[in-house]
Amino acid sequence: MMTNLFSTFDPATSMNYSLNWTSTFIVFMLIPYPYWALPNRTTMLFNNILYKLHNEFKMLLGPNSSGMTMMTVSLFMFILVNNFMGLMPYIFTSTSHLAMSLSLALPLWLSMMMFGWFKNTNSMFAHLVPNGTPNLLMPFMVLIETISNIIRPGSLAVRLTANMIAGHLLMSLLGNKSLEVNNMILSIIMLIQIMLMMFEAAVAVIQAYVFSVLTTLYSSEVMH
Repeated sequence: MMTNLFSTFDPATSMNYSLNWTSTFIVFMLIPYPYWALPNRTTMLFNNILYKLHNEFKMLLGPNSSGMTMMTVSLFMFILVNNFMGLMPYIFTSTSHLAMSLSLALPLWLSMMMFGWFKNTNSMFAHLVPNGTPNLLMPFMVLIETISNIIRPGSLAVRLTANMIAGHLLMSLLGNKSLEVNNMILSIIMLIQIMLMMFEAAVAVIQAYVFSVLTTLYSSEVMH
């Protein structure tokens, strides 16, 4: 039962070459060029969202960080689109795999750590020991802060993957049970699945926002 349940997230297909991973980028290829040129309402909505995110990330990073804010906003949109695509039928959920989320988190963390230790070495050493730490606890605080820095990319990746898997597993379980019940219970299960779908849509937005905000907060510690 569990093998069939988790096979929902299996990227393999019966083809010689799996095309499931192409769903990660295909939505960006299919967006027509007039979408970006014409002043339609969808474009205005996305521009407002991106502008608000840009201003929020700029408050965290500082006034001279437009490049970093644009990167985190792009990261937000990329994760958001892939999270929403995973809610559609017969589309592979790439963000539910640790390989995908870790490939996003690990390079960002490594680049920020390299920048911090090469450019702001004194500030990176200062972050290892918080202000007011007693002399006796300083070695332990250095160890704790070092471990917390090392597990940051893993926590980012696991948080995104686990939250995307949880809702999909629950909906798969309810879908399997719907084949074994009568019509009245089936209508209740369908109502629960509709509510779960709305909840998963909210989770898709929240997880993209959390991933990008935490990336911004980690980079702000390195830059200041």
